[in-house]
Amino acid sequence: MTTPSNRWLTTTLAVLATAALLAAPLGAPTAAAQPSGDATANEDGPPPLLGDVLEQAGRTYLDAKAKLDQSTKRQLVLNLDLRRAENRLAELTPQVEQIAAQSYRTGRIGPAAMLLNSASPDSFFDRAATLDELNIINGKRVAELAQVVNEAARAKEAIDAEVRDQRKQVAVMNAQKKEAERALALVGGRSLTGGFVSATSPVARPAPRTSSGGWPSESCSQDDPTTAGCLTPRTLHAYREVKRAGFNRFVGCHRSGGPFEHPKGRACDWSLRNSGFTPARNQDERTYGNNLTAFLVRNADRLGILYVIWNRQIWLPSNGWSSYSGASDHTDHVHMSML
Repeated sequence: MTTPSNRWLTTTLAVLATAALLAAPLGAPTAAAQPSGDATANEDGPPPLLGDVLEQAGRTYLDAKAKLDQSTKRQLVLNLDLRRAENRLAELTPQVEQIAAQSYRTGRIGPAAMLLNSASPDSFFDRAATLDELNIINGKRVAELAQVVNEAARAKEAIDAEVRDQRKQVAVMNAQKKEAERALALVGGRSLTGGFVSATSPVARPAPRTSSGGWPSESCSQDDPTTAGCLTPRTLHAYREVKRAGFNRFVGCHRSGGPFEHPKGRACDWSLRNSGFTPARNQDERTYGNNLTAFLVRNADRLGILYVIWNRQIWLPSNGWSSYSGASDHTDHVHMSML
């Protein structure tokens, strides 16, 4: 049975709820403290299984690419060594052939006859000195020819080894590309011919690599300028490079809990606004997101970027641009994940 007191309470709550709705501005969503999406599923990445696949495939792909790049550089050096050896071989071969022909014509008795036919003792010693010098020169030429032949053979063997290694790395890269394609299919990963790329984007200063050209493993050891959390040195370097390029609107990086790169200090969300996160409301904010994304993609190899998500699209070094329909459509921020 409804009493007058209960009716009064119900009516009061309804009035308060209506007033709260009317107080919110129409058509202008309030800025969220973090990007939109299902926080329990972590809105900044694909589902956990997909995220693991993309990270493993991306890391393996980039490791293979670094090895391929280093091998290509070594092959260039080896080709120069081979060319120098072949040029020197072309110079020495006629000279040594001439020495061999002369030896064949004169026979073993040639030098002895040359000395015995001397008209005087002085002439004998002069001819002996000349013959000795000639033998030294000829011996050096023959020895140099043998050395150059060996150098050319070693260079060719080394080039063949580099080619085999390059084929191996290309096979690894192709395999990881297919693995990423299968994973992206879970979130509508249809390949796109277009994307956010600009040749006029600023060039970032490269992050440190290992001596072999790969990316060193890093821990979350640096203070995050955007939160009370931490970042890896490579992520902090990328953050500073984005800022240096002029992208100074709101950004959040470390976030505790959940899968993917945020809690590892290897991701940042770049908002389109000076505070908080809301979907792009005008051309200025859309252009800002496009330009920031283009900067990240152009400098991905310099910075060590694993993938970028923006405006329903995802970019990976192995696959380029694909459509994306994960937990968040990423229309309110540009997501950057690092190796």
